[in-house]
Amino acid sequence: MGSVKEQEVPTHDGGRLALYSYGTEDAPGERRVVVIGGAFLTALIYRPFSMALADGLGDGWAVDVYDRRGRGNSTEQPANYSMATEIADVRTVMDATGARNILGHSLGGSVALNAVQEFAGTSYEPDKLAVYDAAVNIDGSIDMSWLDDFEEAVNAGQVGHAMARMKKGMQPGTALSKVPEPVLAGLMAVVSRTKVNRMFKELMPTGVGELRAAYDEAEHVRNFAVLPANTHFMVGGKSPSYYKVTAQRLHAAVPGSTFELSPKGFHGSIPAAVKELVTDIAEYFKG
Repeated sequence: MGSVKEQEVPTHDGGRLALYSYGTEDAPGERRVVVIGGAFLTALIYRPFSMALADGLGDGWAVDVYDRRGRGNSTEQPANYSMATEIADVRTVMDATGARNILGHSLGGSVALNAVQEFAGTSYEPDKLAVYDAAVNIDGSIDMSWLDDFEEAVNAGQVGHAMARMKKGMQPGTALSKVPEPVLAGLMAVVSRTKVNRMFKELMPTGVGELRAAYDEAEHVRNFAVLPANTHFMVGGKSPSYYKVTAQRLHAAVPGSTFELSPKGFHGSIPAAVKELVTDIAEYFKG
């Protein structure tokens, strides 16, 4: 296994991103994959996966994973934070690493797709793009009306109230029951741990911001048809059905793209470094 390199990269707006690289340190750009993580998750959570993927890709390859704004060792989300911030940060990481390949998971899949849609036809358009369980709000498929109430409770530091608001919203048939899992899995993972209050206070405001940035994108529907023809849409067979519907819609919209269902895959299969998924992803980037 190659080395692990840690660095801090300055952003366009005076912030910093914590960047971790696994595998062959001086791998060329065409043999580097940038991993964009999901809601509430830090680069550290993706470490086992990043190491496994670097191994699966083999000698001469590297995997670069960074903390998105407001988590891990990166700086907070700026006051004007939006999807544009995330897209600029992807560009920053590509500049810092030279990476020509992108992999997005969950909400990170949304960031990846939005970024590459904007990069289309420029020098930043990647050689290969893969997403797994991308959380994208296609034609307003997600009702986000619950978020205002939830955000109010979060900002007031009312952990209990925010959780109650969410649990009530998650009842079958309610708007929140249709919200995809990155929101819920992230929140529930936070809630099931002991240091609930500390975790909550650290990650919730960031979480609310990024959910808004990703899902409010429905208002400016992007033309995903301009994505590269070799874009690879992956989805877990055991993930909530929302992801499959979304991936199939995206696949249909992007000429020349491929669609792959991992039968045993679940939404957290990427951070869990599930072997068959790591193999499939490595094969796509090497192929």
